[in-house]
Amino acid sequence: MTQILQTALSGLTAQRQRLATSAANVANVYSLGQHPDPAKASPDAYVPQRTVLTSTGSGVRATTQAVSPAAVLVYQPDHPQADSEGLVPYPNVSLEREAVEQISALRAFQANVRVIAAADEILGELLDIRS
Repeated sequence: MTQILQTALSGLTAQRQRLATSAANVANVYSLGQHPDPAKASPDAYVPQRTVLTSTGSGVRATTQAVSPAAVLVYQPDHPQADSEGLVPYPNVSLEREAVEQISALRAFQANVRVIAAADEILGELLDIRS
């Protein structure tokens, strides 16, 4: 029974990380991105991340990795951060993909909560049988 709970808890933790990573991408969609030219790169630029889920055999582990390419250049010659060609680097974030990512993380989180609730109910019934 404890193995079921450990697996479900690792799933909850992984989905929380997945949601947090996606939320950070959405929050920074209009931040200054990392310019592809290293000479024009800014140390304060936002680099979007993706959450990678890996099976551990007894659960799941969430790690993050940078999105590649980290930025897309958008022509906005009036922007204060525009380069000499009028291009501004924005983080390579798709709001559509992030919406799907967040909905998927929510559903997976709910599924793990249901597993914990079912395990709790089974354990409760087992204890009622023994008494």
